[in-house]
Amino acid sequence: MPIYAYRCEECGFAKDVLQKISDPQLTDCPSCGKSTFKKQLTAAGFQLKGTGWYVTDFRGGSAPATGVAGSAKTEAPAAATPAPAPAKSTSEA
Repeated sequence: MPIYAYRCEECGFAKDVLQKISDPQLTDCPSCGKSTFKKQLTAAGFQLKGTGWYVTDFRGGSAPATGVAGSAKTEAPAAATPAPAPAKSTSEA
């Protein structure tokens, strides 16, 4: 739910109110009781923090190694079977 800032035009009382978008606007000031309580236009309080999608997907450079499948290509490990030994020569030179 968003937080809306209200201010009374008569007495100057200000209050932040947690409301649903579908809730009606408040009009009566809780301080003076007059119907001059108006919703103010404020900047949104939205921040991206941590190692979320922005850091890993939209910044230049390589993505950090997180161990998540599909996040980076990895090479297959070398085969565990040993290489065959070279054939021995039967003639001595």
